[in-house]
Amino acid sequence: MPTIIAKKQANRVTQAIERRIADFLFEVGTMRKLFRMHRQTLLTDDMSDNIATHSYRVAIIGWFLAKLEKTDPYKVVMMCLLHDLDEARSGDHNWVQKRYVKIFAEEITKEQLGTLPFLDLFDLTKEYMERTTKESIVAKDADLLDQILLLREYEWQGNREAKLWLHGKSGGKGNAQYQKLKLESTRRLARAIYTTDPSSWWDHLWTSKNR
Repeated sequence: MPTIIAKKQANRVTQAIERRIADFLFEVGTMRKLFRMHRQTLLTDDMSDNIATHSYRVAIIGWFLAKLEKTDPYKVVMMCLLHDLDEARSGDHNWVQKRYVKIFAEEITKEQLGTLPFLDLFDLTKEYMERTTKESIVAKDADLLDQILLLREYEWQGNREAKLWLHGKSGGKGNAQYQKLKLESTRRLARAIYTTDPSSWWDHLWTSKNR
């Protein structure tokens, strides 16, 4: 009898863990529905730019930067995927909104990731937020670099506001994201982005004939 009771209790614990993971995965899915709020000040209705699409490209950027910086690609990529996860609960805020809104990011992270059955994601996010390790610095640079890519894409489409953000107003300091980059490898990549046409990747791929 004690064995049967123990098995039932173990099953209940397992089911609770599985439900917690399921809840978390549903929450992650909502990131696809969260538009990034710079749309307001960039004067654009780019419906493809959400927290999920942003995090995806940040992760790819982070992998390349980790290779260039000879640091742990796994940790960097995971930090990149997680870096805006708290916005599933707080929402995104542009640099005008940030003036008036206080975000309890640490509290969100404790409740969101600290309650999972595995604490790896919580530990990685905490390390990213503290920004004291090489991997966390690489991940933050990847975040900033994605914004530069996005602004370059918008500039290419004729968005005058994006052009100002990229190059700065007369007498200004230029791109705020570029100024915050910590790593020389990232700065070099950013300069390449500035001088590369967003559509040049398919220059030698297009054809009018099917195979």
